[in-house]
Amino acid sequence: SAARVHPESRIIVLMNGFVKNNFTLRKYSLLRCFTNIEFKPLDVKDLFVDTPLADWYAVAQHRWEPYFVPILSDACRLAIMWKFGGIYLDTDFIVLKSLKNLTNVLGTQSEHTLNGAFLSFESRHRFIQCCMQDFVADYSRWIWGHQGPELFTRVFKKWCAIKSLKSSKGCRGVTVLPQEAFYPIHWKDWRNFFEVIRPSELSELFKNTYAVHVWNKKSQGTRLEITSKALLAQLHFHYCPSTYELIKSFQ
Repeated sequence: SAARVHPESRIIVLMNGFVKNNFTLRKYSLLRCFTNIEFKPLDVKDLFVDTPLADWYAVAQHRWEPYFVPILSDACRLAIMWKFGGIYLDTDFIVLKSLKNLTNVLGTQSEHTLNGAFLSFESRHRFIQCCMQDFVADYSRWIWGHQGPELFTRVFKKWCAIKSLKSSKGCRGVTVLPQEAFYPIHWKDWRNFFEVIRPSELSELFKNTYAVHVWNKKSQGTRLEITSKALLAQLHFHYCPSTYELIKSFQ
């Protein structure tokens, strides 16, 4: 969906463990539909060079951590934003409209929490630097989300010198968009994606939404009848037609 909405942009999918110069993924029909998608290997150690995250990774990769994979993902997106800038999206987003007019922006997940599943920042932005510094200084490997949504929330509060997200939607060049922009359905309500919805309700629900985070972490293993009128099926039909047709061919 990101490639379809932004045909003139490079969509880079970074994959840990991906063999360098291996372009065999291009043979799959779904990927041949989009010439602007590139798959690149993610060299984590190299990514963290010259960032506050390098020393953390050198230690963390050699010890047991209950949430190491999601925490590593949290760290990688910060380093990517710092070094390269641009737009970052988790892969469980369905993009509805152009994101190109968003700069130095993140989204509200709930009344009290921000989320970094979507990020759009200029490279070397001071806010991202503060996030990397906080990642190391206030590190906890034992608390789910402490290095992700909770990190963005506490850094933004410090950035704007506020105690509650209700007090500010942006300051000092960083903007926070409301929940409906990227997380119109709360993660606790992920089952809503599998419930039947009328087309008119669909357009109303997402009228102020740029991209929909569908919470694959929660819904993995749940069967979706792609030709049904379930909310997620309709999102695929309207915004991921190539994926929709591929899934339909296997059901």
